[in-house]
Amino acid sequence: MPRFHVEKSIEIAAPPQTVYEKVVDYATWTIWSPWLCAEPDAHVTVSENSNSQGSLYKWSGEVVGAGELEHFKLDPHRRIEDEIRFFKPFASKSNVVFDVEPSGLGTKLTWQMDGSLPWFMFWMTGMMKGFIGMDYDRGLKMLKEWIETGTINSKTNILGIQKVGPVYMAGLRRTSSLKDIGGTMQGAMGQMMDLYARHNLPSDGPLMAAYHKFDIGKQTCEFTIGKILPSGDIDAPAPLEKWLCPQTDAFCVEHLGDYNHLGNGWSAANQHVRYKKLKQRGCSAFEIYENNPDETPIDQLRTKIYLPLK
Repeated sequence: MPRFHVEKSIEIAAPPQTVYEKVVDYATWTIWSPWLCAEPDAHVTVSENSNSQGSLYKWSGEVVGAGELEHFKLDPHRRIEDEIRFFKPFASKSNVVFDVEPSGLGTKLTWQMDGSLPWFMFWMTGMMKGFIGMDYDRGLKMLKEWIETGTINSKTNILGIQKVGPVYMAGLRRTSSLKDIGGTMQGAMGQMMDLYARHNLPSDGPLMAAYHKFDIGKQTCEFTIGKILPSGDIDAPAPLEKWLCPQTDAFCVEHLGDYNHLGNGWSAANQHVRYKKLKQRGCSAFEIYENNPDETPIDQLRTKIYLPLK
């Protein structure tokens, strides 16, 4: 059977004891789970004794599938060893480990998974590592924010299939690692706004980004960040590039909160499209920033994500 290993870490400004006690308690997992963003109403049950060897966390949903986690071995304030058992959409099991170490900031938390796929899914090993790694990154960011601040500025609303477009945009095309996309996008946005001002382009439309290519294995993407134009007849001098999404049906998800958690919305959108067996069209998926981050509190930032459909 094809085997895989996934490992992600994050620094948290809290003592190791605090971090350990939050993670070991399955009763907290619904707060920061990277999977329940796609289906908040999924059925979750937790052992009455939720933080001991043998404790169980079970989930079942239409989109997130079904499975359970069990605490196998606990080394208080240092290490948590679990087994995760998937029942749907296919049966498998993997070993999951959390390592808790003191660090300069407070604690370094490392989340690992070692597992295997059914033999007939050997071709998905690299993709599976990429997807699980992205899920772990999202979960660790939410856990960090919750431990450090007591809240998580991220909420996902599934809006379903909507009519959208035509959408006309002029912007700058960039390639970035997913890890650095925030900084890459900020830099491109500043250059783009300078070009809009220099060429007297209409800049009243909302900001948006269209995502053209994703390399899950390399964790990179190619995108264009720009402003929505009132029509397609407006010239966009180089290095600006024009982009168009024709009028179409699209699966829409709304994300409320910090842009650092936009991955929650994208993951939810893609999971729902896969579950519903919807076919995406060639037009790039995109996100529209519905309000101005310079004038809007983080918890009220509203972003709509669109996956164009055939």
